[in-house]
Amino acid sequence: MEPNYEEDVFLGKYRPSELKIASEFLTTWLPFLSRDLCNDCVHVLSDRIRSLYPEHCINIEKVNGEDKAVSGSMVENMESEEFDNKMDDINAGKFCDSHSLDSLKAGGFEAASPRISWADMGDEDGLEEEEQKDSGLGSHGVDVSSLAGNSMKTPQKRKLSREERERYRFINVKKMKVFSCFEKVRGRSVNILEGLELHTGVFSAVEQKKIVDFVYELQEKGQRGELRDRTFTAPHKWMRGKGRVTIQFGCCYNYAPDKAGNPPGILQREAVDPIPSLFKVIIKRLVGWHVLPPTCIPDSCIVNIYDEGDCIPPHIDNHDFVRPFCTVSFLSECNILFGSNLKVVGPGEFSGPYSMPLPVGSVLVLKGNGADVAKHCVPAVPTKRISITFRKMDESKRPVGFTPEPDLQGIKPLPYEQTTQSTPAAAAISSSRSSNDQNGSNHHNYRTAHGEGSKDRRSRDYRSESREWSSSGQRREKSRHTPNRSYRPKATSSDNV
Repeated sequence: MEPNYEEDVFLGKYRPSELKIASEFLTTWLPFLSRDLCNDCVHVLSDRIRSLYPEHCINIEKVNGEDKAVSGSMVENMESEEFDNKMDDINAGKFCDSHSLDSLKAGGFEAASPRISWADMGDEDGLEEEEQKDSGLGSHGVDVSSLAGNSMKTPQKRKLSREERERYRFINVKKMKVFSCFEKVRGRSVNILEGLELHTGVFSAVEQKKIVDFVYELQEKGQRGELRDRTFTAPHKWMRGKGRVTIQFGCCYNYAPDKAGNPPGILQREAVDPIPSLFKVIIKRLVGWHVLPPTCIPDSCIVNIYDEGDCIPPHIDNHDFVRPFCTVSFLSECNILFGSNLKVVGPGEFSGPYSMPLPVGSVLVLKGNGADVAKHCVPAVPTKRISITFRKMDESKRPVGFTPEPDLQGIKPLPYEQTTQSTPAAAAISSSRSSNDQNGSNHHNYRTAHGEGSKDRRSRDYRSESREWSSSGQRREKSRHTPNRSYRPKATSSDNV
């Protein structure tokens, strides 16, 4: 018995073999899908599933020598012992699909085939479906074209390749690189924000969730003692706002002089874990999408896990790391303060001339005056936050025995323009992005040529405020920041945001 797909426009888009697979899958999971629903809703749902492929649902199943119709027992089987056992196994984590999004952890990335693409990771439907589409396989690994036969072939609209999907996302990344805040430095007016760049649209919501989940898995590993001592650090919180969790890869960085007398900087005789595979994929994205230059491919990173009220005091990153470097923000938006002379005004509260919001998923690149003249700090965060800072070590400062990661060598950025555009839309978007970058440069050149900024040395392009920003004053004005009762009494050479 074949269903009449012509009556349903949606079902008409799929082959009978695909609908059969969907029917089998949903029938198996009906008890879970219909949990807590009323009887009428359960029957509507079961009828809808049966309509996908009626032939499957009226098959007779032999159980203990007796014939039982699947269609008649679909609803009653919701409370079957077999289903309960399956759900127990699932809840216990016994079922694992090595090709699903959730399974692509540090080990999974190296074993996955084909190689992981960020264009695929951004798909809401996950990697598994994309890989099966590329190989012509259904959701159970069955060749649906061979099952359906030549007579069942239906016209398919053109699918984009992985490279095309990645390019479409790349050309839609937004970059802001015109920031102005003039201060007196050694007797002359200087734009202390020169060199800063803020990139948005680099990571999709799906990618951000995957990264955050992976970070929390790393934290759990560290708490279980599965990471090296210097990799995972979770100091005792002797007062609120102190002791944020840090996870370092590639090298161990000393924030302040330690008991052994080592100065702040890279500890060359301390070993940490290598960069995880997922973070390598992030690095390839950052270089491939022109966020970081190919001459400065990161070989180390540090993860900061903030609890509510945690902060970063004013600092300039140590020059054991070359410029530029970048930090990626996850979970919640926060403000970062810049200034040549930032002040501590209270527990977790700082004041300075320029405040920049860091949107969730954004990438802040620091170089030039923005990295070496201006100090930066993060006031007490109002909610949980994660940041990952990627940096390249000065070769003379690398740990003893350090070996560069082979798969991070020779990363090539995507070209801004291609000889042949796949579609007119791609050409239009690419042209638009190039135009936007040029407009930003022209705007900056115009301001410089006409002396703009000297009249108001604290003018801002990113935010329209011209007064000095104070985290305490901002909180009184109902900012997103909340008061924090603790602070670092002395500004340390903290190394990241």
